[in-house]
Amino acid sequence: MRLLLDEHYSPRIAEQLRGRGYDVESVSERDDLRGLGDLELWKRASTEHRAFVTENVADFMRLVREAAAAGESHFGVVFTSPSTFARSAATVGLFVEALAALLAARPADDALAGQVHWLQ
Repeated sequence: MRLLLDEHYSPRIAEQLRGRGYDVESVSERDDLRGLGDLELWKRASTEHRAFVTENVADFMRLVREAAAAGESHFGVVFTSPSTFARSAATVGLFVEALAALLAARPADDALAGQVHWLQ
């Protein structure tokens, strides 16, 4: 599975996961993605066959529902909760470990295709 991290996550998470051999990119690392709206990021993640990682549940659940209603496919969404995974420099390691476990458990490129997953 390949991941694209929303811009509100530290790019250090993507860097550390790549260091472990996973194909993970961060919106904030890519000039072509920085500042794009949710719909455009959603489309780009799907085009690149990446599951999208975000805590923006309200907007991305709407996109998931719209895709399902239109019969469109996507490569999955991984939601995090700020109550479980607060975003700070001190929690980068928690994100890395949780995402590494998810990636190890679901190695197929389409492991989350059409699905929503909550990171635990």
